Amino acid sequence: MARSTQVRERRDPAPPAAGPEAASSSVPLARPQLPTQAPLLTGVLAVAVGALPMVVLGWGLVAGVLVAVIVQLVALPVWSGAVEGPRRAKDRLATSLMWTAFGVAMVPLVSLLWQVIGNGVPALSTEFFTYSMRNVVGEGGGIYHALVGTLIVTGWAAAISVPVGVMAAIYLVEYGRGTRMARVITFLVDVMTGIPSIVAGLFAYALFVLFFGPGVRMGFGGSVALAVLMIPIVVRSTEEMLKLVPDELREASYALGVAKWRTVTKVVLPTAMGGIVTGVMLAVARVAGETAPLLIIAGDTDSVNFNAFSERMATLPVYIYYSYMQPGIPPEFGRERAWGAALVLIALVMGLNLIARAVGKYFAPKTGR
Repeated sequence: MARSTQVRERRDPAPPAAGPEAASSSVPLARPQLPTQAPLLTGVLAVAVGALPMVVLGWGLVAGVLVAVIVQLVALPVWSGAVEGPRRAKDRLATSLMWTAFGVAMVPLVSLLWQVIGNGVPALSTEFFTYSMRNVVGEGGGIYHALVGTLIVTGWAAAISVPVGVMAAIYLVEYGRGTRMARVITFLVDVMTGIPSIVAGLFAYALFVLFFGPGVRMGFGGSVALAVLMIPIVVRSTEEMLKLVPDELREASYALGVAKWRTVTKVVLPTAMGGIVTGVMLAVARVAGETAPLLIIAGDTDSVNFNAFSERMATLPVYIYYSYMQPGIPPEFGRERAWGAALVLIALVMGLNLIARAVGKYFAPKTGR
């Protein structure tokens, strides 16, 4: 009888320590949160504090902005730490630091665009795009000869560098992977990537002096110099795009008995075409604004020259350099043309980048069903 009593006592459940209401009242399930407008509110406070020494003490704009940034970086994490806890405060501090870094990076870009647009827009006109500088002194003239020269020189540079760069990348990825020759080519491409542009111009000048003698100046020489700068960019971008092509596509083609060269031309290249074209366009945009090599080998002229293999050829970077350094009398007209040409060159490079983006998006593999 006593034993059955003990068994019954063991089977009786223990009374609950506390119910759900007690647990929820003792441990909160969610911490308090700052309002959604908290960064905006602290930003307004930071701007007010930064503007105060500018008004009272006569500080400059840079000092006021610096004070506002410091206040923002301190106020928001402190407020968050008091309300949301230290973990959320660290997250807000890191976010504020990233936005601050982004703003610092945008300052020179915005300042450059503001200055170029402000000084270059007054020079833009129909005459500016359709007239050269032949027999022009002072007011008037345009960039037609330099614009034509830039297009011709850059076009020849692309015609030289794109086949060489693409073929070299195909060899590195498809044929020479792991070989000693591929390692040597990769090393040389890495070295060429860091070559200063003026060295490329000196190389092209020395090369053409061997054939045409000292003092040679021609547009095709500038194309050769730009091609030296473009080739490593094309090789690297094409190589990375070819590496992204899945090996399963190659193996499926080989399993069907397709030759390697046809696999490369019919399977691998079409798959990577979007990235290859994007890399080529970015390489063209990279060299379109080079000045030093064109200054050495292409020279400058006031007339239009459509023949890249004869005489000097004007380009936009060289035109900008001479228009600003030797503006003529009176100097304001030459410098105004220099700012206008700089704006056109920036717009040209930006257009090439946008075209590269559009081409890459067009050729990108379609993932939707």
